[in-house]
Amino acid sequence: MAKAEPPAPSKAVKQDDSGKYVDAKGDPTFNVKPDGAVDWYTYSGFRRYHSECHVCHGPDGEGSTYAPALKESVKGINYAEFYGIVVGGRQNLSGGENKVMPALGDNKNVMCYVDDIYVYLRARSGDSIPRGRPASHEEKSPKATEAEHACLGDQN
Repeated sequence: MAKAEPPAPSKAVKQDDSGKYVDAKGDPTFNVKPDGAVDWYTYSGFRRYHSECHVCHGPDGEGSTYAPALKESVKGINYAEFYGIVVGGRQNLSGGENKVMPALGDNKNVMCYVDDIYVYLRARSGDSIPRGRPASHEEKSPKATEAEHACLGDQN
């Protein structure tokens, strides 16, 4: 099985008008200010990860006896591969165990925030942010609110 190209270094090289940061390959990434404040999307990713993913993958991306540590997994896969796994799921048969990641492509509580979850895990993968809720974060931009409402189908 061919392996996808690894992710680019996580350093943010550009920020768009919605406040999202991207790496050299144009994939979503995080930004941590010298005072420790994180960008809005990393903070949102923390919130979304802990509402949808931590039950299986453990708090703060650390893994569990049931599912792998996603903070380690994102070190070896790029955004496109991560996105594909989230959308379509994955099944691994090894060592007599059948491990299944369900397909979440129809779950708006995941898909509307998949970039956020990815950047949060990238920040955790290099210990750029500590475990737990980020102490401070940038404000949510109006464009981020607009995109969220559009994805969720809100009329606001």
